[in-house]
Amino acid sequence: MKPIKNILFFFCTIVLLSQCSQEQQTVRVTPEAPTYPVLTNTEHNPVFKMNIEPLADRQGGTLNAVEISLEGTTRPADIQKAELFYTGEDPGFSTQQRYGQAQQPTQTTLVFSGDQPLSPGPNTFWLSLTLDPEADLLHRISARPLSVTVDGQPQTPPDTIQYPLQHIGYALRKHGQEGVDTYRIPGLATTNEGTLIAVYDVRYDNSSDLQGDIDVGMSRSTDGGDTWEPMEIIMDMNEWGGLPEAQNGVGDPAVLVDRETNTIWVAGLWMHGFPEKRAWSASQPGLKPEETGQLLLVKSEDDGRTWSEPINITGQVKKPEWQLLLQGPGKGITTSDGTLVFPAQFKGENEMPHATILYSRDHGQTWEIGTGAKSNTTEAQVAELSDGTLMLNMRDNRGSGPEGRNGTGARSVAVTDDLGQTWTEHPTSREALPEPVCNAGLISHEYQGEQLLIFVNPDHRYERRDMTLKVSRDDGMTWPDQYHTLLDSGRGRGYPSLSSIDEETIGVLYESSRADLVFQKIRMADLLEQD
Repeated sequence: MKPIKNILFFFCTIVLLSQCSQEQQTVRVTPEAPTYPVLTNTEHNPVFKMNIEPLADRQGGTLNAVEISLEGTTRPADIQKAELFYTGEDPGFSTQQRYGQAQQPTQTTLVFSGDQPLSPGPNTFWLSLTLDPEADLLHRISARPLSVTVDGQPQTPPDTIQYPLQHIGYALRKHGQEGVDTYRIPGLATTNEGTLIAVYDVRYDNSSDLQGDIDVGMSRSTDGGDTWEPMEIIMDMNEWGGLPEAQNGVGDPAVLVDRETNTIWVAGLWMHGFPEKRAWSASQPGLKPEETGQLLLVKSEDDGRTWSEPINITGQVKKPEWQLLLQGPGKGITTSDGTLVFPAQFKGENEMPHATILYSRDHGQTWEIGTGAKSNTTEAQVAELSDGTLMLNMRDNRGSGPEGRNGTGARSVAVTDDLGQTWTEHPTSREALPEPVCNAGLISHEYQGEQLLIFVNPDHRYERRDMTLKVSRDDGMTWPDQYHTLLDSGRGRGYPSLSSIDEETIGVLYESSRADLVFQKIRMADLLEQD
């Protein structure tokens, strides 16, 4: 009988342990790990959140402790301060109520302690990090919850999600910085001397597009984006023609570096007059400032230290019957034969927009324009492929079909071998690269003897969210999932720009969910780490 008694004893023990385990499950813990840039010059950076909800038969409880792991962080000393915030039923990030004391990590495990009453419904907690202002932008941050203790009973969150390695970033421009309401429309380029040149709209009064009091700002970095010089205004039409600055806005910049002369060119759209109207609909046929938007250029011949007065090339390249002509925006390129190429867009006499290219074969002395690559396309980016043809990657205003909900929204793509006089639709057009109708970034980058295409945009068909880098190893014929890198899963205004910092590193400047303009730099090895 002893074996039977032993089996019964063992069975009863298992049942009792199971009952105890069930009794310890006093709450349901639901973690979420969005991907946000962790910014060196921003005090509070949300990294992950947890929803702690008492089980149905409980009226509440008290949270006693939360244990968090930083294992996987490149350098824990990059974190100056870690804080846990309680936002109650509100799932959004807020710093109004801190749970426990702020922690300064000395090891990879943090413990927050306190007595926080839990409501019967959802209770949201956010982990926030403050970084060392000099943290290396190539480092990454990892954080995940290990356990929560409620009413003295520890509980392990379910292992149902992956916690991303977050990339560190720098908020180049923030809402309200230097008295400016909004910064938008980034362009990014690297000079022959290795200097990064960032250009963008400086929208003084509000976030609206032209017409308005808008100038083109420029930021310059000589150390690969780790630090940036103070902003300079490089395109400002002031009170031209007797009209106030609010009727002389200039914006939507694109930047280009002449690889043979190291001259930096910036293109911008100037609107004169048209008060309280949007440039896209207000500009009319003609060539004069009073009639139509003007295409301006400024240049720097000393690596971005000083800039020329605006050069108006509207008469060279705009057809009088067109309603509007402007640049990309974003960036341009120098081709292998020395031709300067800006992406461009025009709105024809029938009000139908077309993306195209603007080019110069004499280092900017004169400019010419291509034909429309495809109807109902606008903001585009251009890259040179391995065979010397040019690829134009275009915003397609057809969107995602009726009411934007059938999931077909994607970038249009065309190629040309005669500087835009004729175009051929690329096989991936309107299929390979989803978009929510927005701008994007595209560059050609040589890495370890291989020519790659790198693309970035909000990787979502309906909303400007999920800013994602993608790599193609076959001139854009495929964009394999293993070469996708999510930078920011939050919603932002969505415009990005890319530049090669060096062979090993690329830079991206984009309109983020965390700041008006965020700069990050990413190792090519990280983009291809799934290879």
